[in-house]
Amino acid sequence: MAWLNWKGLRADRHAAQGLLAVGLVATAVSILLPRLELGADALRLCLQISVAITAATLFLSALFIHRIVDDRRQIAESEQRFRRAMEDSAIGVAIVGLDGRIQQANPAFAAMLGYSRAEIEALTFSQITHPDDLSIGRETMMNVRKGRISSYHFEKRYLRKDGTPVWAQLAGSVIRDEDTGKPLYLVSQIEDIDARRQAEARIAEAETRWNFALTSAGQGIWSLDMRKGGTTYSETWVKMLGYADGELDGDPDRWLTMIHPDDRERVAEADRAHLAGETAFFEAEFRMRHKDGHWVWILDRGKVIERDGEGRLIQAIGSLTDITERKEAEARLMVSAAMLADEKERLRVTLQSIGDAVICTDAANRVTFMNPVAEKLTGVDVGEAMGKVLGHVYWAVDEESGQRIGLTRPSTSERPHCDQNTRAVLVRRDDTRCSIRQVVSPMMNDRDEFCGLVIVFQDFTDARALQRQLAYAAAHDALTGLANRSSFIRTMEELVDQCRLNGGEHQFMFVDLDHFKAVNDTGGHAAGDALLKRVADTLRNVLGPEDIVARLGGDEFAVILKSGAAARGPIAARSVIDAIRNLNFSWDGRPHSIGASIGLAPIRAGCGEVDEIIARADAACYAAKAAGRGCVSAAPDEVSSEDVSKGGVRLPPLAAAS
Repeated sequence: MAWLNWKGLRADRHAAQGLLAVGLVATAVSILLPRLELGADALRLCLQISVAITAATLFLSALFIHRIVDDRRQIAESEQRFRRAMEDSAIGVAIVGLDGRIQQANPAFAAMLGYSRAEIEALTFSQITHPDDLSIGRETMMNVRKGRISSYHFEKRYLRKDGTPVWAQLAGSVIRDEDTGKPLYLVSQIEDIDARRQAEARIAEAETRWNFALTSAGQGIWSLDMRKGGTTYSETWVKMLGYADGELDGDPDRWLTMIHPDDRERVAEADRAHLAGETAFFEAEFRMRHKDGHWVWILDRGKVIERDGEGRLIQAIGSLTDITERKEAEARLMVSAAMLADEKERLRVTLQSIGDAVICTDAANRVTFMNPVAEKLTGVDVGEAMGKVLGHVYWAVDEESGQRIGLTRPSTSERPHCDQNTRAVLVRRDDTRCSIRQVVSPMMNDRDEFCGLVIVFQDFTDARALQRQLAYAAAHDALTGLANRSSFIRTMEELVDQCRLNGGEHQFMFVDLDHFKAVNDTGGHAAGDALLKRVADTLRNVLGPEDIVARLGGDEFAVILKSGAAARGPIAARSVIDAIRNLNFSWDGRPHSIGASIGLAPIRAGCGEVDEIIARADAACYAAKAAGRGCVSAAPDEVSSEDVSKGGVRLPPLAAAS
């Protein structure tokens, strides 16, 4: 341990040099004195002085030798204590040179990172430090070299031998030369705090979720701590009353001054009772003045969580919720209840005259009311319906599934709610049907007991038909009745996804009419529209019922051949070309001859996205046109951008049809 005894040896060397000089002087004097012409007395005196110096030198040498032996023993003991402290320490200890190399490490540090001592002492601190924390060590080492610090304390992440990070806390000192102050090395103590940091992260995450939940629920939090001198309020709390964050903190009694005078005494009494231990919780509803002057209804709940030895309040915590809307609703309900008796008859008259059908039942599901519109839609007279079970009068089924739509009372654990259905079908006794939109609401009395149902329904037949028409128009070409571009692309995307997941193959056909422009130019757009309709009918007739046909726009059509093997593509394409060539279309007595060029591309896993497949088929169609029109060109499964620009790979017309 040379760095521990270097200073002591250096001091011993200086002292030895001093004693040697004194001894040499004494020896020189004893040799020279006889040669000097001195008197007997002077010579005797000089000899006595020389003997005294020599004796003193011998004495001091003996003391010095004893001190050297003692110092070396103390140094050995110090080294032993340091070594044992380092070896037996439960936390990591490392001695690091100014170049960052680990000169010595104890077993705890090596074990913390999963290395042996020999392995870790062959590394530098930068090699075992997490990349994101390297700047901490560099900054510390720079400050050490510049003499700015003599100790350091920080947290950073190391990397275990298996590459996993571990948080550690470092505390260390800089060992310097006592004479020059130059830094020599660093002694660091490293404590594993990974478990603590993970716990802190979990706590922080839990606090974040808690605060988010409170904020989302619109609840403010207040906290009273007499040790800290008052009350603090959360940001949500102060915003309820129009104040800035922290503006109301401090005085624990200020909140009472903000309460409506009519509520203050009642709230103060509830607060006193809880502080006195008479109630388990503090809970009160009251009005507080907003910063702009209006009143806000508040629900305040709180509890004392700490008292001193004499029962006095130390800490309390609670929440506040803005219940203004609820209070306003309750006020409206009270007004409504007061007017209920006068409104009951008026309501009956209204139900008799409104345009919606209304049926009411009791708790046993027997009909108690039915207005004229309900009579008309159900085909049942009110006299016949009264007292009958609802199913004898009103039977509704789902438009798509055909299953009956049950109208049942809510269970005791279920909160009553309105049940709306816009795809119901009313089945009358004579088996005629009409589409309806119904709303079923349970009736509850003031004791929250179920006492019947109210069914409100409308004849929705015309609206439902209009919805179907709009849905059809949104997915089909208005001229030809074929699928339009957007719905076709959606269908093709679904097929591409199915091929990726489940395998299988389909053929995509890009059809472009030849010489169509001449029809438009000579016969006008009316002729062109009529021809497009004929082409659409021809495509439907030539292709199978499972195949999908669409008009992409202008004189461009698209087909997905869903049935048959891959070899069917060229055959079906040739059939389409022949059928379009043989249309025999005439307009205003003038015959027109058109044709079609077709590009084929497969749809299967690995063929790319929809736009890539269409692009390949479009390029193949361009190749078919370039080859003389009226033929089929098939794109390869995978083509380069250069191939696409040249039009794909062309099949000869006869080969394509075979």
